[in-house]
Amino acid sequence: MKTDQLTNMVKGWFVGRFTPTVLSTNDVEVAVKHYKKGDYESAHYHKIATEITVIISGRVKMNGIEYGSNDIIVMEPGETTDFECVEDNTVNVVVKHPGANNDKYTN
Repeated sequence: MKTDQLTNMVKGWFVGRFTPTVLSTNDVEVAVKHYKKGDYESAHYHKIATEITVIISGRVKMNGIEYGSNDIIVMEPGETTDFECVEDNTVNVVVKHPGANNDKYTN
């Protein structure tokens, strides 16, 4: 058995081709991400990967649409989104398939 802490991972990414990671693979990337109100990521897209965001708690805004707990947002390759946290203590799970390093592009 192997154990670790999410706080040891870079930006919550714990599966994928990262250092450190608990499972090194290019097949998929998985993260648990914690945000505070006002955290923002500018618009980006992926050419290869599909990115799935599951809102566990809190509220976020993506492309001007607000999402909350239990919402699942699927961004297909080529679709652009920004990200803004609108509530403190927001937690998301993010899955990228396949795990494609350097597959993040800005407009």
